[in-house]
Amino acid sequence: MDGKVALVTGGSRGIGAAIVRSLAKSGFTVAVNCLKNEEMARKVLAEAGGRGGVYLADARDHAQVEAMVRKVEADLGPVAAAVHNANVSFPMGPYWEQPWEAVSAKLLGEMGAFHALVRAVLPGMVARKWGRVVAVSSSLSRFASEGFGAHASAKSALDGACRVLAREAGPAGVTVNVVAPGLVDTDATAHMPAETKGFIASLTPLRRVAVPGDVGGVVAFLCTEEAGWITGQYLPLNGGMSTV
Repeated sequence: MDGKVALVTGGSRGIGAAIVRSLAKSGFTVAVNCLKNEEMARKVLAEAGGRGGVYLADARDHAQVEAMVRKVEADLGPVAAAVHNANVSFPMGPYWEQPWEAVSAKLLGEMGAFHALVRAVLPGMVARKWGRVVAVSSSLSRFASEGFGAHASAKSALDGACRVLAREAGPAGVTVNVVAPGLVDTDATAHMPAETKGFIASLTPLRRVAVPGDVGGVVAFLCTEEAGWITGQYLPLNGGMSTV
């Protein structure tokens, strides 16, 4: 992508780190955002080729995100692609047992982080008549699983906002898409029993669970010139589980 700048929130580990690597491989200069793990983020960027920078900010804080984007643009150039990947923790267990404070923290955190990002980058993209926005959602926004009510609610809201934003930003040449991974083998899922992972793998035609690069490659493609005719889409990344 001839050095176009891509910004990835939550880019220091797991899926975010894989997205950073894939974007760098595709020719982007990558701005890696993280909340506090600067050392790990710098390691990811170095492994990806080192072209870009690391920027600390709470993705849920509009003022911090606005300042971060201005700093990225001053250092690297205008943001051409923005990836919402910042992780917002959520409570597990039956939905009716969760206190509203915990559920609303996930809802407001997820949507606040997405809103802060697009509010900061969209004006420039629209003015330049080119841009890419990709949001990392979850297959759980469409396929119910017990205990994930707060997560599913927040990701469903994210999906809906992206559909509307795709229509609003499309006339200016900005595409907006959602990727929805199923289970991905990361440090965040390391606690999951091997039997559970094996069962989920058995439900996919490919007979495995995803690795972070399976998501990173798709996100990077959606940020390229070649993906310019794809917008407003929800892409399930579940190894074909939704076909069976």
